[in-house]
Amino acid sequence: MEIRVRFAVDDRELSRLHALAFGSAVEVQPWGARLERHALTWVGAFDNDLLVGFVQVCWDGGAHAFVLDTAVHPEYGRQGIGKRLVWAAAAEARAAGCQWLHVDFEPHLADFYLKACGFSPTDAGLLKLR
Repeated sequence: MEIRVRFAVDDRELSRLHALAFGSAVEVQPWGARLERHALTWVGAFDNDLLVGFVQVCWDGGAHAFVLDTAVHPEYGRQGIGKRLVWAAAAEARAAGCQWLHVDFEPHLADFYLKACGFSPTDAGLLKLR
């Protein structure tokens, strides 16, 4: 398994992985352009040249960075890939001078983010816009 930072993104490949990981239909998104424009960094896990894991980090340009879209191909789950991706993303955020790395997650992912990845629980708010 190879971890690659800011790899060249294939929109179809990443859209497929995202759909598999989140249990949705494949809808090709402009990932490459979106990441170049909005992300501090992104990290992929590759089995040979097959993308099997992904995470991105967005930021405010200062102290705060945000983990988004952590995805691991279902056939590669429970092998520590997600944790390796998040840790690599955290290292990139730290190297960019960020002081805080935030993540929002659904309750079934609490053990992954809090225990495996080392995040601390915190209160947060969410405003639905659509």
